[in-house]
Amino acid sequence: MNTGIPMRADLQASPEYARRMRQFRQTMQQAGQDAALIFAPQHLRYLLNYAGEAATALISNDQCYLITDYRFEAQARQETVQAQPQCQVLCRDRDRQSLGALLGQLLADLHCNNLWFEADQITVQLWQQLLADLQSGGNGHLLRATACPPVLAGMRMIKDDYEVSQIQQAAAIADSALAQVLGLLKPGIREHEFATELEYQLKKRGADELSFATIVGFGARSALPHALPGDKRLQKGDLVLVDFGAAVNGYRSDMTRSYVAGKPDVMQQALYQTVRQAQQAALARLKAGVTASSLFQVSDQLLQQSEFGRFAGPGLGHGVGLQLHEQPFLSPNCHTPLQSGMVVTIEPGLYLPNYGGVRLEDDVLVTERGYSLLTQAPSHFELAL
Repeated sequence: MNTGIPMRADLQASPEYARRMRQFRQTMQQAGQDAALIFAPQHLRYLLNYAGEAATALISNDQCYLITDYRFEAQARQETVQAQPQCQVLCRDRDRQSLGALLGQLLADLHCNNLWFEADQITVQLWQQLLADLQSGGNGHLLRATACPPVLAGMRMIKDDYEVSQIQQAAAIADSALAQVLGLLKPGIREHEFATELEYQLKKRGADELSFATIVGFGARSALPHALPGDKRLQKGDLVLVDFGAAVNGYRSDMTRSYVAGKPDVMQQALYQTVRQAQQAALARLKAGVTASSLFQVSDQLLQQSEFGRFAGPGLGHGVGLQLHEQPFLSPNCHTPLQSGMVVTIEPGLYLPNYGGVRLEDDVLVTERGYSLLTQAPSHFELAL
């Protein structure tokens, strides 16, 4: 089953691919590496524009290979040529040639002695098999393989204009889809029924895929931060939590809205206002140069000072892009200064077990003087029944 990002007839190429490859190669050379093995789908997309499955890239100082099989060869040729015209797509016969054997030939031709590999993207078993195949071909004894540091993850934190435009398009699709289905939140609808309608509208409006599995929780289930939609029917007075997103050309949006079915009671209103104030306080502080941890503290202080402090979520947000959760993470232990061009979520939440929860989440682009809001859906609390 193909679970990769599908090809699009209107696939666009970013003008930044050459810069990305150049920057990665410079870092690789400075570290004394002759080549790098890339396994992560998001990095194959980032460097080569490849959106399929079953692929490995080998990148040296002056050569680039993408190894796949017959299922994805045509797609690989179509997509990589837009990003790296010099990239050679190699179609491996999986029944006759192991990945390690092919890599051994390529590494020998490249006279590669020092190799980076994405250790966090490959199982120990597969890596041991690759090394065994290399050694059986007479190449393994010359090779010094070391885990690649998070170079590409660091590069991906700063989005170029193309990347921002894709996230913005994904966010706009989510905004529109939510507006279309919000009126369905009436007593009697089940969580999974609402989620299905929302997902249909995301696809109908142009999403390549869901950003992640849609989260919907009614009543006490809204206190589950990642509640999978179930059979729970909405009742008058229930809290509602909806967390969802769209993906466009690999780039993801992520938005949460919280509601109450009808008039909120005093406690529900207090929950919502506390979360809303915490989010607004973080947004007011947000700009390039502010550390992730200090931004978290601004929001968390408001939550902790409220009567609901012990029910606060442990983080404020995360980077979003080719992955739903990527660097930087807005947590108390992340002291990374935010930079212009980062796209992060701001999502404080309060979760009261056996009662309900409230979370508000928006995608924002960090700028020198503040931020630009990418998600535009209204965050009103009361649902008209």
